[in-house]
This record gives sequence, C-alpha cells and structure tokens, in this order.
Amino acid sequence: MRRRKIDGCPIAGALQLIGDKWTMLVVRDLFAGPKRTTELLEDLHPISSRTLMGRLREMEHDEIVLRNNYGGLPRRVEYELTDKGRRLVPLLDALMRVGQALDCNDCEDRKESAGYYCDFCPSREGARSPVLEVDEPTPQPPPMRRHKDDSIVLL
Repeated sequence: MRRRKIDGCPIAGALQLIGDKWTMLVVRDLFAGPKRTTELLEDLHPISSRTLMGRLREMEHDEIVLRNNYGGLPRRVEYELTDKGRRLVPLLDALMRVGQALDCNDCEDRKESAGYYCDFCPSREGARSPVLEVDEPTPQPPPMRRHKDDSIVLL
C-alpha cells in the first residue's frame, strides 16, 4: 500500500485503501463486470475525467482493479475488479443498507435522475446478489490491556 500507516489498526488501513467516495462508487459500477473509461464517466457523473483517472490509477496500484489495454484505434481500455477489489463488495452492501436505514436516498431517486438503476441495485431486473462470500477471519482474543499501576513511586 502506498499510503503511510496511521496506527496499525485494520480499520484505518481499510479507510486508507478506500480513500474517498469515488473508490467505492467505482467498485459499485465494476461489480457487474468490466467497463470502459467512458462508461465509468457516464455512470459516475459528475466526476471529472481527471479525478476518475487518478482514482483508477491508485486503485490499480492497490490491486483493486485490473486495467486491460486492448490497443487498437481508437484505444480500448477496460477496467475490472480483482479478487481484492471484490472483497469490498460486502462493504458496499453494508453501505447500501445503512443508506436505506438512514433514509439517505432511494434506488428510485437514482433511476429518476440517471434514468436507470446502478448495477448494484437490488431493484434492477436480473440483478445479481451483491453479497459475496468472504473468508471470515478466525476470532481473535480480546486485546490485552495494560495493567494500571496505581502505586506511587517515591524518588
């Protein structure tokens, strides 16, 4: 990972990997399969092409997406999720459920503004189940707390 370590906490590390809102939205849009840059720009409106390309480069560096350059004229480049990128899908599902519980947006809002549901939306016809099986880590014992020493030290 190219970013500096904060405190060694896995939550902090995951947040550094995710970076900003665009990363998770790119993961959402690549969930259904590979897409070209122009398709991502359309789906992620109002993202600028400069911002999108920067995020895609960082995600490629972090091995979240795979860039497939098919060459030819005009140039054809597609992006797809790697196995590591697919491990973020359960987080997308959790974010969707939290957004629904907090009444942030509704899938119908997206359809009304963009004209279609996102590929991740459960309201979409023929939608794939967004929840993927992820290897659960083995339960860890609670961290050892330092014993508080209330004794007074006399010098």
